[in-house]
Amino acid sequence: MKKIIAMLLALVMMLSLAACGPKEPTVNTAELEGTYDITMWVSEIDGVAALTQQQIDAFEAAYPGIVINASIEGVTEADAGSKVIADVASAPDIYCFAQDQLARLVQAAALAPLGETAAATIKANNDAGSVAAGTVAGTLYAYPMTSDNGYYMYYDTSVISAEDAESMEAIIAACEKAGLKFRYALENAWYTASFFFATGCHSNWTMDQDGNYTSIDDDFNSEAGMAAMKGMQKLAQSSCYDSNADIFTDAAVVITGIWNANAAAEHFGENLGATDLPSFEVDGKSYHLGSYTGNKLMGVKPQTDPKKQAVLSLLAQWLTNEECQMARYNEFQWGPSNKNAQASEAVQSNTSLAALAKQGEFGQPQGQIHGAWWDIAKLLGAEAKAANSDADLQSALDDYDAAIDSVLNMSEDAKLAWSAIGTICGTNWDTDFAMSKVADNTYETDVLSLKAGEEYKVRQGAAWDVNYGVDGVPGGDNIVVEADGNYKIQLILDGETATVNLIPA
Repeated sequence: MKKIIAMLLALVMMLSLAACGPKEPTVNTAELEGTYDITMWVSEIDGVAALTQQQIDAFEAAYPGIVINASIEGVTEADAGSKVIADVASAPDIYCFAQDQLARLVQAAALAPLGETAAATIKANNDAGSVAAGTVAGTLYAYPMTSDNGYYMYYDTSVISAEDAESMEAIIAACEKAGLKFRYALENAWYTASFFFATGCHSNWTMDQDGNYTSIDDDFNSEAGMAAMKGMQKLAQSSCYDSNADIFTDAAVVITGIWNANAAAEHFGENLGATDLPSFEVDGKSYHLGSYTGNKLMGVKPQTDPKKQAVLSLLAQWLTNEECQMARYNEFQWGPSNKNAQASEAVQSNTSLAALAKQGEFGQPQGQIHGAWWDIAKLLGAEAKAANSDADLQSALDDYDAAIDSVLNMSEDAKLAWSAIGTICGTNWDTDFAMSKVADNTYETDVLSLKAGEEYKVRQGAAWDVNYGVDGVPGGDNIVVEADGNYKIQLILDGETATVNLIPA
């Protein structure tokens, strides 16, 4: 009994730590001493795993007696959540993931919530947006790592003056005159939302403690939403507009993020400019474009051994502290969520992060959003481009409203239903092809006429929360059709894994 009490006291001391760093005092963790075999997923980018091991070595030096035998694997944060959910039992002890996967991970009981004092420390040391990104129903489930998943504007200073960069209309005029592109992914809901945020609209989903979506507060279908559609139409119908914002060819302006910093520097060279998004005018009123802000998080899987759980929490705090975040900034230019790191001279002088910070004044943290919303909202950009009248714009908003209402009223059967979606049969990731159950755990579409080079995936509930790609990998790459023909797309579920086949018909 005394041993159990001592262990619990040690755990309490651990949870009271701040996000530990090399300069912080050593805490008595005698009851946590021992050797721990742990598994970790970190970014697949070259060098991240090696740096993480160095940081674990520093942790061991700061906490003598705690030995970490870490097996570190590189897995992209975009896919980590789906892979964890597919098999929580064999998932790593610590893993890094993009914030939009949080709700599903909570639903899958794949994250250990932070203790009260540890959560208070994380909240004190990191910016509010990153803390919100790791929170569900008031409980903090993850440790913020970055605050750099947002977008801003790169531009050619020889074409766009600093003054013109503040006005979308001036930018359009300069691009059209120069015969260069204004690249903005308005047929992607993450970017489409920027116009609606500009006019004061919001779309906030509410979920319960178990991660289930229960309601939505959304006013896109409003006078403010109409102003957003008109602003978006102004750009989308311009001859300089291009929706591909991941290439810089023939571009004077690209709306993107830090992941394209090297491409921007190479393309614009000495004429590189980076700043916040511009304003646009509708009916004599000016609106500054908004944006989503996003984060990468570190999660700890629940453990049966309380000592290991305590050590993993202590290690996660260490790996996301100020010093470790600065090391990742220095090595990989990742934007920190730690407020002290953000205030450092090195981060403040970074051209891309300075632009992101400037845009942050107009950004909204990306909360937990139903997977179906992304397909619904992205249509607004395409419809603004195609509209010939205000009536067309209003019709698009009405369709949007009806679609999000249908998500909340979806039947249980519809939530569980499987479908295929992609560039197949003349569609562009905007049409689900229903799959019928043909045997236990086996589902097939009707016969589809597919062309070589077309791409598709299989998903559940007309959303992206559960989807399978190449080799049946959860959240995996798109599957590419190899040869023209008539096929059925088949899904076979086997526990936590899946097989996706093309069956000639």
